[in-house]
Amino acid sequence: MSKFPGAVGVGSVLEQPRVRVRPEPGNGCTVVCSGDFDMDTVGLLAYACDRQAPDAEVLVLDVSGVSFADSTFLSVLVRLNQERRLRLAGLLPEQLLRLSEMTGVLAVFEIGAATEPG
Repeated sequence: MSKFPGAVGVGSVLEQPRVRVRPEPGNGCTVVCSGDFDMDTVGLLAYACDRQAPDAEVLVLDVSGVSFADSTFLSVLVRLNQERRLRLAGLLPEQLLRLSEMTGVLAVFEIGAATEPG
């Protein structure tokens, strides 16, 4: 129980983040994310993209399973988008969508349908 009555998210249990990298034909990779990503856990996404898909020219990031994403997650997406072609797949989490709209970066992302399980 939260020490701060009425505080949203305080004392709540975060959903463990998961990142799975799947090579695709050609020179691309699909990165499937799920769970909650914040400043303490976003390193998992950065590590997976930088270490497990360093040479992928096209990176498809399936965010359909992400239940929470904050500005640090958005920051990683912006960096990845600057380094190579990035396509976001699936519905963007509400917080990430709002943050992307407020900061004006939503328009720089290529957004498509969720990826097929594989």
